[in-house]
Amino acid sequence: SSTPWLREAKILVRKHLSLLGSHDYVKLLKRMKLSREDLREVIELIQSLNPRPGSIINNEHTNYVTPDVYVKKIKNKWQVELNPEISPKIRINTQYAGLVKQKNTNIDVGNLKSHLQEARWFIKSLKSRQDTLLRVANCIVQRQAGFLDYGEEAMKPLVLHDIANELEMHESTVSRVTTQKYLHTPRGIFELKYFFSSHVSTKNGGECSSTAIRAMIKKLIADENTTKPFSDSKIANVLADMGIKVARRTVAKYREAMVIPPSNERKRLD
Repeated sequence: SSTPWLREAKILVRKHLSLLGSHDYVKLLKRMKLSREDLREVIELIQSLNPRPGSIINNEHTNYVTPDVYVKKIKNKWQVELNPEISPKIRINTQYAGLVKQKNTNIDVGNLKSHLQEARWFIKSLKSRQDTLLRVANCIVQRQAGFLDYGEEAMKPLVLHDIANELEMHESTVSRVTTQKYLHTPRGIFELKYFFSSHVSTKNGGECSSTAIRAMIKKLIADENTTKPFSDSKIANVLADMGIKVARRTVAKYREAMVIPPSNERKRLD
């Protein structure tokens, strides 16, 4: 084949894949008898391949999310509105509603009145649900405006009780209305539940959300020296210098939740 470094890549995969997996580049250089630059080319070729080629012919259909609520910045203020496409447009047929007023012995007026009342209550319940969704979404947006402006690192601590208390609702109502309900923002589409986050106390007596801390960890790792990647302990120390005290095991938990490998697996050739 005319693919550059293909022969060397085959040798590496066949004989030294475990060394590549453990990022033991010192032994790889000796075993492969290549320069650092050449070994880097070989590794980049291997990393460009698809380890699961069968996934290309996967017939599963992508499930698309339709947002329930939109948020837009209008005159420097975040405005929330319901998606009109998902709100059912239901009304009572005036012809049938008028039948209850007719003196026709062939019509069971009592039964008709009962169904009419049920229909009115149903429409009222739908409107109440939409109003509740809008109120909760608006409250969340006002609390998390920092995220909309600056990103995850500006996410504030927020729990169900905070919204329930402000809107004078039961927590179960807030939980129900934020489950599988999606908000369309300039930063993407998020489930309303995404905006809830536990907190960690800071040195100055303030609070930082776990979402913001995860974002900080992600940024630290993205900017690290890949020849000497940060350990979880080092990341915890850097965060402590920023006034955020978290344990090493907490850093590890957040890192794993973001599917980021440990430092030994992030190491790269210089």
